[in-house]
Amino acid sequence: MNKVLFGLVSILLKLISLLPFWLLYLISDLLFILLYHVFKYRRKVVHNNLANSFPNRSAAERAGIEKRFYKFLADMIMESTKSISITKKELQQRYQFENLEAISRHLEAGRSVIAVSGHYGNWEWGPLGIPSELDRDVLVVYKPLSDTKFDQLITKVRARFGTIMVPMKQTLRKITEYKNTPHVLVLVGDQTPVREESQYFTDFLNQPTAVFLGVEKIASKTNSPVVYFSIKRIKRGHYKSVVEPLIENPNDCSEYEITTAHTKKLEDLIEKQPDYWLWSHKRWKFKPEDIKK
Repeated sequence: MNKVLFGLVSILLKLISLLPFWLLYLISDLLFILLYHVFKYRRKVVHNNLANSFPNRSAAERAGIEKRFYKFLADMIMESTKSISITKKELQQRYQFENLEAISRHLEAGRSVIAVSGHYGNWEWGPLGIPSELDRDVLVVYKPLSDTKFDQLITKVRARFGTIMVPMKQTLRKITEYKNTPHVLVLVGDQTPVREESQYFTDFLNQPTAVFLGVEKIASKTNSPVVYFSIKRIKRGHYKSVVEPLIENPNDCSEYEITTAHTKKLEDLIEKQPDYWLWSHKRWKFKPEDIKK
C-alpha cells in the first residue's frame, strides 16, 4: 500500500476507534450484513469447516453457528479497531482476568511462564491488557503481516500498554535475552504450520489437524510451566479470561503431551460455545497423507 493511501486509512481507523461503543456496534450490525449477505466473505470456508468439525450436528444447527459467528466476527473487527484508542480503564472494565495467581506465583518464585491461547473470543484485548494486571514483562509471539506498514501499525497498537511484541522468527532470540528475567511468553496455539513444518497431527474437531510444536519445544527447553487462557464472552463487548494451569514441569512430560493438552483445551471451549472461534481461518489446508515422509 502506498504511503498516502496508508496515511488516509490510518486516520480513518483512528477516527472510527474514537466512536462510543454503542455506535461501533451499530456499525458492526451493518458490517455483519455486508460480510454475511452481500460479500459472503469466506462463506464456503466457514461452511466446510463447520460441516467437518460437527458432523453429528444438524445442518440447521451448523447454519445457526455460522450466522452467529459472522455477527461475532463483525463485533471483533470493530473491537479490534477500538484498541487504537481504548483507555486502560475501559479495557479493564470490559476484559477481566481470573486466577492470575496461577501465573504470579511462578513469577514470584523466579520462573517464567508460557501462556497459550487461540483465535477464540476477543484474542486481541487479552495481550493488550495483561501487562497492566501483572506488572511484569509480557512477550507475545505473532506472525508478521505481509504488508509492512500495516504490520507496524498493528504492532504499535498491541504494544500500547507495555506488551512486548515478538515476531515468530525471533522467538528464541528474545527468550534468550529474557532468560534471567521472569516473564510471561504468550503463544497462539491454533496457527496452521506450513506444509514443510507439519511434523505432528492430532485429532482436533473430528479431523486430523497439523499443530505447531512451538509451545512444547519452548516449554521443554526452558522447563517453564504452561497455562491456558480460556476466554469467555460474557456479553457483547465484555470478556473474561480464566487462567487454567496445564503443565507444572514440562521436563516430566512425554512427547506431545503438552501439545495435546493445549489443543484439547481449545477444543473443549469450541465444543461448548462454537460461535466465537475463527471459523473463516483456513485451518485444514492439508492432510497427513499430503506430507512427504
